[in-house]
Amino acid sequence: MKKTKQMLLAATAGAALFTLTACGGGGGGGGAAADFSKDYSGTLSVWGFENADEVGTSRIDVADKTVGENDVTVELEGAAFDAQKFTTRAASGNIPDVVQMDRKFVTTYAAQGLVMPLDKCFALYDLDPQEYWYPQVVDDVTYDGSVYAVPQFYQPPAILLNTRVMDEAGVTVEDMDTSNPEAFLEAVKKMTVMDGQNPVRMGFDPQGPQKAGLWMLSFGGGTIDGDGKPTLDDENNVKAIEFLKEIYDAQGGYANAKSFVDSFDVFGDNNSYVADQVGAAVFDQWYVNVLTSYAEQVEIGATPVMTQDGQPFTVASGSSFVIPTSAKNPSAACAWLLSLTSAEAWQAAGEARNETTINDPGRHGINAGLFTGSPESDQAIREAYVKPSDFPGFDQTIAAYYDVAASGQSFGSSPAGQQIESELQNAVTSALLGEKSAADALKDAQAAAQRAYDQVAG
Repeated sequence: MKKTKQMLLAATAGAALFTLTACGGGGGGGGAAADFSKDYSGTLSVWGFENADEVGTSRIDVADKTVGENDVTVELEGAAFDAQKFTTRAASGNIPDVVQMDRKFVTTYAAQGLVMPLDKCFALYDLDPQEYWYPQVVDDVTYDGSVYAVPQFYQPPAILLNTRVMDEAGVTVEDMDTSNPEAFLEAVKKMTVMDGQNPVRMGFDPQGPQKAGLWMLSFGGGTIDGDGKPTLDDENNVKAIEFLKEIYDAQGGYANAKSFVDSFDVFGDNNSYVADQVGAAVFDQWYVNVLTSYAEQVEIGATPVMTQDGQPFTVASGSSFVIPTSAKNPSAACAWLLSLTSAEAWQAAGEARNETTINDPGRHGINAGLFTGSPESDQAIREAYVKPSDFPGFDQTIAAYYDVAASGQSFGSSPAGQQIESELQNAVTSALLGEKSAADALKDAQAAAQRAYDQVAG
């Protein structure tokens, strides 16, 4: 029988945010593939699942049972992922067989040869990644033609509306159409309330530099091309950042708006939707779960971000599991990971989440579903557990996130992803503060990012 040993280690906060990684990517690099087999045993070490909730623990039980049939002992190291720690441990060979990380990390590590391609793992169990997961989710963990991670979750961003503020300002859902920037900006102005130069209510929080890639895609641009090269100075990217600057300038400027947003009680009883501090904001789907506790105090809705030609879209984001090149038990790791993300495991997670929803009065009977990364599992959980609630605004919001998920795109993949993202963040901040024009800021960022790409991709 299998045994699971919890190894409680101090969490190491801080992993520096890597970047927008996904399909394609410059030459070279890539770890060696293992000869995966269904004949495995021994110990399997896993790094991840810090503070796992019922969605995590229920799936772990399924995966542990699967490998337990081969008398495998699973050891869970429940510390937060740390990029520096991972690189150090991978180089020394003292690293677990499975590591959970944000999908934005995967391509960089694949290019460095620190994680192994998993195509043979998938083939061993007759799993087609492009069929099982959303293609854009698979693109996030694909490098040089191979898939380097098992993805989980898919957190699509959309525009989360505060309909109480909108009604007060005379703004409709149709006004919140980003494919009509002029009308959208007017709606933002209507909902904004200023105290001198400082906003006391933001009509719209676009999440500035953090979501810059989303806005660039909306305007037809992007940060990385199909070969993994940076494209920060694309003229459509310039238009996107100029639009963001207009939004912030209408609300007291980026510096004042950011200071106001930084004061929000995002997870607390006085969050921005309870306190009516925003008319709308870009949020990933997970924030709907936060707001369920305040269902009686908020009035929400949702609408997708639109491309400039009027099509709804979103972007893929989420976490994944890799098998380091120096893993000691890759075959058990392969089996455990595919079981962990199987339809059976997600069904168990859906049941567990539904039990929590039923038994926790604070959730007000609202089940926001699970966005697993697999469209089949998403639909099965939605049909089984996402039912109409006493709060129509939440029902519409949940449906809007589900509906836009199929329209997701991948940001792009590059072995120099970390450097490209860093240059992007700096450039967008500089442009929003008015230190440089959007064109000049992105031109300088492109030059620096290209140098980094040339050095890494060689």
